[in-house]
Amino acid sequence: MKLKIFGVLFLLAFSQAVFPGPRQKVFVFEMNRAVDKGLWRITQKALEQSEKWGADLIIIRMNTYGGLVDVADSIRTRILYYPKPVWMFIDNNAASAGSLISIACDSIYMRPGANIGAATVVNQSGQVVPDKYQSYMRATMRSTAEAHGKVTVITGKDTVSRWRRDPRIAEAMVDPSIYIARLIDTGKVLTLTTSEAIKWKYCEGEAESIPDLLKKQGVSNYELKEYRLSAFEKFMAFLLSPMVQGILILIIIGGIYFEFQSPGIGIALILAIAGAVLYFAPLYIDGLAEHWEIIIFIVGIILLLLEIFVIPGFGIVGISGIVLIVSGLALALLGNIRFDFTGVGLMDIVKSFAFVIFFVFTALFGSIWLSGKLLASGPFSLLTLKSTQEKSEGFTSAPEEILNLTGKTGEAYSMLRPSGKVMIDGRVYDAMAETSWISKGSRVKVVRQESMQIYVAPTDQA
Repeated sequence: MKLKIFGVLFLLAFSQAVFPGPRQKVFVFEMNRAVDKGLWRITQKALEQSEKWGADLIIIRMNTYGGLVDVADSIRTRILYYPKPVWMFIDNNAASAGSLISIACDSIYMRPGANIGAATVVNQSGQVVPDKYQSYMRATMRSTAEAHGKVTVITGKDTVSRWRRDPRIAEAMVDPSIYIARLIDTGKVLTLTTSEAIKWKYCEGEAESIPDLLKKQGVSNYELKEYRLSAFEKFMAFLLSPMVQGILILIIIGGIYFEFQSPGIGIALILAIAGAVLYFAPLYIDGLAEHWEIIIFIVGIILLLLEIFVIPGFGIVGISGIVLIVSGLALALLGNIRFDFTGVGLMDIVKSFAFVIFFVFTALFGSIWLSGKLLASGPFSLLTLKSTQEKSEGFTSAPEEILNLTGKTGEAYSMLRPSGKVMIDGRVYDAMAETSWISKGSRVKVVRQESMQIYVAPTDQA
C-alpha cells in the first residue's frame, strides 16, 4: 500500500516537472515618479496593454512620495475595478497618494526597509490644508480599505469576521487624531514599516524583488512582460507635470508681453506659440483639452491683439481677451467631456483657475521686471538709446505738416473714440479726442500737438 502511494506521488511530481501546465502571464509596470497626470496616462496605457496581451496577473513596482490626490483617486478606482489580480510591490516608498493607490491593490508586498502611509493632504508648499480636504481623503482611504471586504477568522472556539484591511489603519494614515492601541497614538500620522505592515495585515509578505516575490508566492511557471515607455510617452509625461505646465504658462504670457513691446514676428512670439503648443498638445492627446477650450484661448489672444493695436485705450475687449486666455488655459486642465462637467468637482475648477492665475500674474510681473533689467544693463542695453534729443535743440519726431495745426478747425472725418480721423484744410489726419468721444461730422479744433499726435476738441468746448 505504501509503495502504491509512493508511486502515485512520484508520478504526480514527475508529470508536473515534465508537463508544468500553462505559464502564467505576469505584466509589470512602474510607478516610480510623482503621482500626476503623466502617471495617470502611464497607468491607463499599461493596463490597456496588459489586457491586449492577456495578462493573468499585474504587478506594480512603486516608489513615490505622493502627488495629486485627484489623480491618485482615478488610478485607485481603475485598479479596484480591474478584472485581473493587481499586486503592489513597494520598492521603497508608498507615501501620501502612493499609499492610497497601494491599498487599492489586491495584495501588497514590500521590500525590507520600505514604508507606506503619511497620506495627510498638503498644498504645494507642504502646508496641511483645511479639514474639508482631509475629510475627503480620510473617507477615500477608509472606503478603499473596506472595498477588499472581510475575512473569517477562527479564534479558539469562536468564529469572527474582520476586515481584511482595517479601515481605521487607512484612516490613521491621514488623520493624526486617531488612536489605535499598540500601533499609533494621537497627534501622529501613521506610516508603517514593512514588518509593521505585515503584522497589521497591510502587507502580504516581504520580498527583495519581483522574481523573489513570485517565488515566495509559489508562482514558478510564468512569462514576465514589462511595460516600457516610448520616447514620445516619456516626453508627454514630462510635459504633463505641474511644474512644467507652470513654466509653459510663463513662456506663453511672457512671450506675448515681450511681443507687444516690440510688435512684429520675432523670437518672443515664436516662443509664445511654441509654449502654447507644448501646453495644449499633451492635454489634447490625453483627452483633457477640448476643441472649444483651445478655441477660446486663441480668441482671447485675438481680442487682446485687437485691443492693443486696433482699439485705442483698454476696455471690455482687452478684459474679455484676458478672461478667455486664462479660461482656456485653466479649463484644459479639467477632465470634462465637451461641455459636460458632471465628473469635475468645484474644488478641481477652483484649483485649476488658481494655478493658472498664479502663473499668469507671475509671468506678467516677471516680464515687466525682466524687461527693465535687460534694457537697463547688460548686453541688451546696447539696443536702447541713452542720449536725449531735446525739443529746445530743434529735435522733433512730428512730420512738418502737422507742426502748425494747433488752433485750426476742421471736421471729424470719422468717429473719434477717442482716436479717429479729422479733415483740416482738405487733408485727413489721425487725431485723438481731447475730452470725450466725438461724432462723425462734428466741427473740431486742434487744441495741441505732441510728437506725431494731434489732439482735438469740439469747437463748442475748445
